[in-house]
Amino acid sequence: MAAIIELDQLEVTLGRKVILNRLSATLTGKSIGLLGPNGAGKSTLINTLLGYYTPTSGTARVLGHDVRKDARALRSLIGFMPENDSFIAHMSGLRFVRMMAELSGLPPAQALERAHEAFYYVGMGEQRYRPIGGYSLGMRQMAKLAQAIVHGPRLVILDEPTNGLDPAARKRMIQLVKEIRAQEGTHLLVSSHLLRDVEECCDQVLILKDGRLAAFCDLEQERSANQHIFDIELAHNAGAFVEALAARGYQSAWSGNGRVRAVLPGSPEPLDLFALAAAQGTRIRSLERRRDSLEDLFLKAME
Repeated sequence: MAAIIELDQLEVTLGRKVILNRLSATLTGKSIGLLGPNGAGKSTLINTLLGYYTPTSGTARVLGHDVRKDARALRSLIGFMPENDSFIAHMSGLRFVRMMAELSGLPPAQALERAHEAFYYVGMGEQRYRPIGGYSLGMRQMAKLAQAIVHGPRLVILDEPTNGLDPAARKRMIQLVKEIRAQEGTHLLVSSHLLRDVEECCDQVLILKDGRLAAFCDLEQERSANQHIFDIELAHNAGAFVEALAARGYQSAWSGNGRVRAVLPGSPEPLDLFALAAAQGTRIRSLERRRDSLEDLFLKAME
């Protein structure tokens, strides 16, 4: 599978501070999540991919183009939805999106046609002639999405796309992101502090910490590798049950109050756990099989 983003010992220094420290990764997923705590370097990485920051050393390539040499060519290939509003308030939504389409390389007539289409696509066809300064927060987010996709980019970068949205607007935004992901030839890079958004929309996840690569994983592979996880509540004698698990080579964690989390290899049967509990003179009150969530993977990376 062709690489969408390639990072090769990428380092970016702003002032005298190293913000990105020798990042190396090859991203091939249809939709890639970018995670990390505040100050981890997410925004710097996005600005570098967009050609706004020049690498101090190493390289970054987007869709096969070097960000140092091909910044102009990348404008037509990338759509960017920024976290912060960057509007001209007195402009109508249609005029603004048309202008952004022209800046991305479309001729004026085609830019106008695509601007109309983009507004209808995000559900704001009737608001496209209104000044952006009078838009609500949810409408401004949709307008930002419209200008990001208006020129038909191959890579759409979304920075906090659901920021500040109410539940209904968030649901609509997530649905649009999934629809964009499903389009042939279109890829996504989604940066968000909301793990749920990334978990719903992304196939791969890149996690940064202090400017370094903390983790890079395929979500489905990670989940399948940790799928035999059981949350167990015991009536009593949990210590003996944990020792019996350890004797069989199983990993477990005892959190007190009779609650145990066990990780079992192979294809375990829940009945085996009930039998093991009975052999230790106790009984299982509840048993739930679960998968590692993105939160679990994120916390592991932070450790």
